[in-house]
Amino acid sequence: MPAVWPGKPYPLGATWDGNGVNFALFSAHATRVELCLFDSPDTSRESSRIALPERSENIWHGYIPGLAPGQLYGYRVYGPYNPNQGHRFNPHKLLIDPYAKALSGTIQWDKAMYAYRVDSPYGDLTIGKRDSAPYMPRSVVIDPRFDWGDGARPNTPLHDSLIYEVHVKGFTQLHPDVPLPLRGTYAGLASDPAIEYLQKLGVTAVELLPIQQFVADQYLVDKGLTNYWGYQSIGFFAPDARYSSAGALGEQVNEFKQMVRRLHAAGIELILDVVYNHTGEGNHLGPSLSFRGVDNASYYRLVPDNPRYYMDYTGTGNSLNTLHPRVLQMVIDSLRYWVQEMHVDGFRFDLARTLVRGAHDADRPSAFFDVIKQDPVLSQVKLIAEPWDVGPDGYWVGRFPAPWAEWNGKYRDNVRKFWKGDGGQAPELASRIMGSSDLYRHNGRRPYHSVNFITAHDGFTMRDLVSYNEKHNEANGEGNRDGDSHNNSWNHGVEGPTDNPEIVELRERQIRNMLATLLLSQGTPMLLGGDERGRTQHGNNNAYCQDNEISWFDWSPDPQADALLKFTRQLIALRKAHPILHRRNFFLGQLTPGGAEYDVEWLSPDGQEIGPELWNNPDLRCIGLLLNGKAMREIGEQGKPVRDDVLLILFNAGHEPVPFILPDWPDDPVWEVLIDTAHPNGDGELAPSSEVFQVEARGLVVLREQVSATIPEPVLEPTKVLRRALPAEPPPPPADEQGDAPEPPKDVSPPEQPKKE
Repeated sequence: MPAVWPGKPYPLGATWDGNGVNFALFSAHATRVELCLFDSPDTSRESSRIALPERSENIWHGYIPGLAPGQLYGYRVYGPYNPNQGHRFNPHKLLIDPYAKALSGTIQWDKAMYAYRVDSPYGDLTIGKRDSAPYMPRSVVIDPRFDWGDGARPNTPLHDSLIYEVHVKGFTQLHPDVPLPLRGTYAGLASDPAIEYLQKLGVTAVELLPIQQFVADQYLVDKGLTNYWGYQSIGFFAPDARYSSAGALGEQVNEFKQMVRRLHAAGIELILDVVYNHTGEGNHLGPSLSFRGVDNASYYRLVPDNPRYYMDYTGTGNSLNTLHPRVLQMVIDSLRYWVQEMHVDGFRFDLARTLVRGAHDADRPSAFFDVIKQDPVLSQVKLIAEPWDVGPDGYWVGRFPAPWAEWNGKYRDNVRKFWKGDGGQAPELASRIMGSSDLYRHNGRRPYHSVNFITAHDGFTMRDLVSYNEKHNEANGEGNRDGDSHNNSWNHGVEGPTDNPEIVELRERQIRNMLATLLLSQGTPMLLGGDERGRTQHGNNNAYCQDNEISWFDWSPDPQADALLKFTRQLIALRKAHPILHRRNFFLGQLTPGGAEYDVEWLSPDGQEIGPELWNNPDLRCIGLLLNGKAMREIGEQGKPVRDDVLLILFNAGHEPVPFILPDWPDDPVWEVLIDTAHPNGDGELAPSSEVFQVEARGLVVLREQVSATIPEPVLEPTKVLRRALPAEPPPPPADEQGDAPEPPKDVSPPEQPKKE
């Protein structure tokens, strides 16, 4: 039996000091805590069981001299087993340390994983006495030392950021240039081919789907599936060992750090998608893996008048209790660990609304906001909220305070509807493209606090958004009942793949339209990994359990994918070259009261500013956006005024081409076309003969006023040059303004939209 000293209550977790290891575990309601030491990952029983000798402010602690990194351990926690009072202690269950920095292996499902007798007619009210140790992963003592070199972080301002959401495994699992042993791992993401791809694409940050150690739910494993997305966390400090090529005895920690170091050296930040709203232990019938057995009544939000059950604001069976100071401390400690020790640059918080709920629905938000804002470390990194959950008053888009950014779900829905051809979308589109000032200006936030996205991991890919009217989730084994049925998608006449050239061309154009809209909007764009190559999930809009070709990137040679990738790179280069496309502040409109100079104007096809009557016309589907870079009222990092070109963006979501009268100021300018989604390669009859530019049906065009070479040039070639000339007569008003609703091309009708309840 190893010697045990009193040790210290802080820091929580297992801490190696060069001579031994200090263990500290919080449990307010336990009566005894035993530390279990294991000699190897394969042993089914612990070699030593040691009672932690000290209890300080409900933290149980002890120090064992001579232990070293690589030591495997777990806990057995004693106390009352009384679910009706919220207590589920069971010392027959080996528990993961909530502060474990690494875990060896994964769960092997067995009835022993549950604290109750699974087959009992009394359900979870009867304690189960089978030992779960043979089936549980072990916590690992790590060596925190790592050579970060100069430790330089990119520190890209949010208004200059372009986020790329991707799965660490799916990105490289099939990549032919990534060495086979590294595919699907942290090292694979840090490999030369992966980083070169990200650099050439032009993204500034990678946002990884959850990589904190998570649970593959038993019901999925029993069906031959798994938890691919990772939204069932069980170890908030531990990089998941399944993505490690180096080993699972702490090697995964260094491999993760090496990935971060290589990304930073390439100028790319790392943002983690984190899940602190719930854990992978499920509802009252779920397994006892860690928090439930350590102190169920502290870690979880229980139903006040019936604590056998959990408050479920997340749809997963439980909600973490961030109202408890020790639980809130754990979340903050975890976040600071990932920033200070693992060098990540920010976080996207899954179902963040749950984290800030008060004790009652009408209460002020919890202390989570205040603690984050006052923290000298966390207040300085990128904080992105998924601003909703499934509880009462759960939709909080626009209601998070500074410095929080938010996934802007309203942006996603509006852009999808506009390009599908739904009526009445143009007024909201104008607001969304301008950074959603209606959502973010009221509490002092900026355009970049709107994280704009059209597709994300949850839902259709961009390719599937234009190829399917309905979800096709049969592979998930739930009878196609799972996943959202309200997708605002349009298959353009055929469900799924087709050889019809008209439909293929229109789908490609619609993808270009949406990518262009995303990258030309004010705010912080988030691109779903693979959309730039037309990745498909074959109509599955909820591929959370598909760790296979449905979810993995297909890197096979594909001219269509290559063309879309080239187009996306051009868009990103255009955005970076023009500061007016990613301003720090909202546009002002008219710059001086009664003046004639504007920094932004919305134009109708007749070349005039859009008035209230036209904005209220539900048939308005063609609009122009004039961005006056010469009149920007922005100050750069060095205190100098920021200036840019004059850009004109034309949007036409209608089914017919629209002649658009171009602005004639100042001084009869020369316009050049930078982007035309109808002619992405610049070929065809593109030279107009007058000041009227014809915007193709379902098309988007970016024009630039030609100026001297004082403005940095984007890395793309203009497709054509327009020289102004007075027309012989004004063009007829477009069909949209005559009150005729646009119609889709023949035989490619959009579906009727289901009403949201």
